[in-house]
Amino acid sequence: MTVQPTIAVFADRHIGPRGNDAEKMLRQLGYDSLDALVDAAVPADIRQSAPLDLPPARSESEVLADLRALAARNVTAVQMIGQGYYDTITPPVIRRNIVENPAWYTAYTPYQPEISQGRLEALLNFQTMVEDLTGLPIANASLLDEATAVAEAVLLMRRTNKARAEGKTVLDADLLPQTIAVVKGRAEALDFEVEVADLSAGLPEGEISGIVLQQPGVSGRVFDHSGIIAAAKERGAMVTVAADLLALTLITPPGEQGADIAVGNSQRFGVPLFFGGPHAAYMAVRKGLERSLPGRLVGVSKDAAGTPAYRLALQTREQHIRREKATSNICTAQALLAICASMYAVYHGPEGLKAIAQHVHNSARTLAAVLAGAGLELVSDTFFDTLTVKVPGRAEAVIKAAEAKGVNLRVIDADHVGISTGEGTTAEHLALVAEAFGVGGSTAEITEEIAAQVAGAASAAGFELGEDLLRTSSYLQHPVFHSHRSETQMMRYLRRLSDRDLALDRTMIPLGSCTMKLNATAEMESITWPEFATIHPFAPKHQTAGWRELIEDLEARLSAITGYAGVSIQPNAGSQGEYAGLLAIRNYQVARGEAQRTICLIPASAHGTNAASAVLAGMQVVVVATAADGTIDHEDLAAKIEQHKDELAGIMITYPSTHGVYDADVRQVCDWVHAAGGQVYIDGANLNALVGLAQPGQFGGDVSHLNLHKTFCIPHGGGGPGVGPVAVAEHLVPFLPGNAAAAGTADDTAKGVPVSASEYGSAGVLPISWAYVAMMGGEGLTEATKNALLAANYVASRLNEHFPVLYTGNAGLVAHECILDLREVTARTGVTAEDVAKRLIDYGFHAPTLAFPVAGTLMVEPTESEDLGEIERFIDAMISIKGEIDQVANGEFSVEESPLRLAPHTAAAAISSDWNRKYSREQAVFPLPVLKMDKYFAPVGRIDGAAGDRNLICSCPPPEAFAN
Repeated sequence: MTVQPTIAVFADRHIGPRGNDAEKMLRQLGYDSLDALVDAAVPADIRQSAPLDLPPARSESEVLADLRALAARNVTAVQMIGQGYYDTITPPVIRRNIVENPAWYTAYTPYQPEISQGRLEALLNFQTMVEDLTGLPIANASLLDEATAVAEAVLLMRRTNKARAEGKTVLDADLLPQTIAVVKGRAEALDFEVEVADLSAGLPEGEISGIVLQQPGVSGRVFDHSGIIAAAKERGAMVTVAADLLALTLITPPGEQGADIAVGNSQRFGVPLFFGGPHAAYMAVRKGLERSLPGRLVGVSKDAAGTPAYRLALQTREQHIRREKATSNICTAQALLAICASMYAVYHGPEGLKAIAQHVHNSARTLAAVLAGAGLELVSDTFFDTLTVKVPGRAEAVIKAAEAKGVNLRVIDADHVGISTGEGTTAEHLALVAEAFGVGGSTAEITEEIAAQVAGAASAAGFELGEDLLRTSSYLQHPVFHSHRSETQMMRYLRRLSDRDLALDRTMIPLGSCTMKLNATAEMESITWPEFATIHPFAPKHQTAGWRELIEDLEARLSAITGYAGVSIQPNAGSQGEYAGLLAIRNYQVARGEAQRTICLIPASAHGTNAASAVLAGMQVVVVATAADGTIDHEDLAAKIEQHKDELAGIMITYPSTHGVYDADVRQVCDWVHAAGGQVYIDGANLNALVGLAQPGQFGGDVSHLNLHKTFCIPHGGGGPGVGPVAVAEHLVPFLPGNAAAAGTADDTAKGVPVSASEYGSAGVLPISWAYVAMMGGEGLTEATKNALLAANYVASRLNEHFPVLYTGNAGLVAHECILDLREVTARTGVTAEDVAKRLIDYGFHAPTLAFPVAGTLMVEPTESEDLGEIERFIDAMISIKGEIDQVANGEFSVEESPLRLAPHTAAAAISSDWNRKYSREQAVFPLPVLKMDKYFAPVGRIDGAAGDRNLICSCPPPEAFAN
């Protein structure tokens, strides 16, 4: 008899508590089963009646085989389509040690800077790179994609150019088509005028708020912008230039030509095409605009010992402070991709980047010479990497001939073909393109001719960039861009930076509302396969069948999970999912003749991005009060509905609530809003507490956004990528986001407004969520939710006597997270929630969410992935910290002299010969015995954030700054 081996079910790998551990946790809570706990916690009237209608769970090996089959349905080709997405080569040392390294991809946004010094340095490298290449003094730490970055720049110009606030925005006709479509969508929602014009011919008439130029243009044209920029300034307009960073190693940068703002994409700095994303966009501004800059800004401050230290500054989570007055709804950035792009620059240095740019340019020049020599006409004789070739009536034939040779070109119209060269372009590729255009001669002869021209392209006849275009200034002079040329040096630099940080590969990250759960290796494995990673977003549909099948299947599974009729995965961040959902509501109301419905009700406890997104969607925010128990104040809600019933567009609620509780009144709230003609938006940030138990599309929601980087296992990447799909009821399906690249063409059939540059947003990371759902199956996903409830309630129960849990729901239970209230402790001892957060670093933990949604509290979410041992380690740390608070209360030392206020303790502080603190070194660094075996030391002490905000240093400081 053959004994079959036991095969591990993936859900057992994903879920932490099991067997006796789960029973112990249930005993602590007084329940004899997990189902009994769930029945007590979750209101019966929202529970779904049937299990999730999903295919059965698959094993890791089966899912990887399924992904191989899907990948095989994509056609890899030489991608020369361009239009904002270019061939690049990811150095293997960067791919393996960043993209495929959990020390980097499982890290959280660096809101706790003392344990984020590595990723903050990498992001500061990115900012410095962008500042140097654009010739502007301040850059942010990345935006979502080029099209939305331009939209953010347009809004920045409109709000800062107060003298021309009512003027129109003029877009150069040579901008990327997807950029024009996204900006027009923003303008329609916010009701301002946009005009598209050929700015090489001069400015149009009328009052102008700002103009946007492209360098190089989508046609490939490169021209000196200084004249049109000067003319715009004379008219009182501001100027944005969307610029190719690689081209700026050769071309005069926007800042030197007088631009106020530069935006663009860093994709071609070693980030794969990924079928359209994720890619890190950038924005740089002139001095004076830094405090209006959207997104995250990394700067330099100092720690308690005076050591320079990095931190996020200014706009960090500004939505949670300014809410409906926020200047942007950007929350997630593209940190992991920005880090990759920055390290590409670190690895290659200025000389290497210039050599790559010269190769790209020379390849285009060589091809131009061959085609022109054969009698073909080019639209522009001055270009960097892109040619537009006139082929009257032959465009489709040329495209098909090139595709037959394994090369994708860009079809512009029936008479024009676009070609973009890249880092990987070879003489053989150019020869294949030449043949596709009908240039005579055999492949071997053409290849030999082109190889000779490439070798001597610097002196090839014609097509040189003019002297007025050539860059003369230096860039990337900081030592970091000159110190890591060998792979050994680079590998050690990346390891050194990651060792300074705390990520999920080291410790539980118990952040409320952020769901830092396992990002399984099997989920991550396929994203760098060439069959997924090298596909251009505008490749012919028949070449992308695998991608499209995966995306359609994922959207269908998300529909089944949420109970909605349709899903779009286009939004490339949670905030963009909010925006897309609210646009769907707004456009639906307009389509049914209720354009006056512009009021959006938002509870005071809501995520800050909610209010900012509503404003961007053209709505007016009315805040609804929160009751003492954390629920929506019914009296205030009823009054606001009555007051605005004729103008009510909808309400935004988070469920479970931002307070971590299943509010029992959610159906009632939905019914009241529907009765007044409004729609219900349910923020899906906390979907980790609903999957398999309740469906927002069935208990009252009309639209929700989901966070794939939370509930569905896409890792946070140190602050991005994120994916924020929008799910809608049947009547809103026509208003899901449209395809920006198809706007205005015969393929443009959607009523919805595009919210990102590519049709499928950050498609490159979707295999992660697809694999998670496929491996878990409906039963596994439901068990994950139940165990998330178990872990949160266990933490709440164990810590309640030490740090009271602020809000509870049915039976005194919480949902998937709990809020620990430190306000009484602070009033009595002076010890703050921030002190506890910093002291947790000495115990080897990332802090819970600090001061949100209630000041003076910590929000804890252990997730279903953490085992009981790790949960107990966190509980032990919190109880030990409570003991130190008691020492303050008992007068053993003042709060200013306590290990809480002086945390975190660096190794340098611990071994200092002049230790004179009121507590021992052992208490400082080994407050629990278990830490002696495996100790994390923060690289810097507590950072003075206020000093950094007063004295912004947003580029890499010189090494001498760290000498002492």
